[in-house]
Amino acid sequence: MSRILDVALLPGLFVSRETEAALRHLVGLVAKWTPRINLVSAQGLSNIWARHVLDSAQLFMLAPRGPVRWVDLGSGGGFPGLVLNLLALDRADSTTFTFVESDKRKAAFLQVAAGELGLKPTILTTRIEDTTSLHADVLSARALGPLTALLGHADRHLVKSGFALFPKGRTANAEVVLAKQKWSFDLAISPSMTDPDAQILRIENISHV
Repeated sequence: MSRILDVALLPGLFVSRETEAALRHLVGLVAKWTPRINLVSAQGLSNIWARHVLDSAQLFMLAPRGPVRWVDLGSGGGFPGLVLNLLALDRADSTTFTFVESDKRKAAFLQVAAGELGLKPTILTTRIEDTTSLHADVLSARALGPLTALLGHADRHLVKSGFALFPKGRTANAEVVLAKQKWSFDLAISPSMTDPDAQILRIENISHV
């Protein structure tokens, strides 16, 4: 994408006007498909830019530049996967993306949206538990499940040097306490830039207790 004038999505995160337009096109696609396949809630749809687009975009600020193999689990309506893929394309980043989505209707949306946005992610229509190791450098999952379960997925799909990014809300601290009963891991916490009650967990060096 040619860069004309930069637009600030978040403090420290700038994109071209073309990429901002692409993100807004994604919003339109989600709004069009949601009545049929419930990609986001009605409340989420009414505040989709901050609640979903910007909330997803902040993960990009915590990841290394490519070449990186990024795997997004439970990609659903494309948050954060499609947003992150657009941001990587904006920077001519060589990161490759794989989306795992077991719901065939949502996977179909991801395929259509990716095509309209000029993206080429690998989209796997399968249960996470049934997917062979994807050897991810970075793994993300948003609103997919409790941390203990997510760590099981991360342990399976991350390379040894990789790390996971899991946005979490008010239950984050309690989930960490429970997860430590089963898993050992290194944890760094970043406050969410879009929700004062949320935080992003960066987790690596995962192993069973």
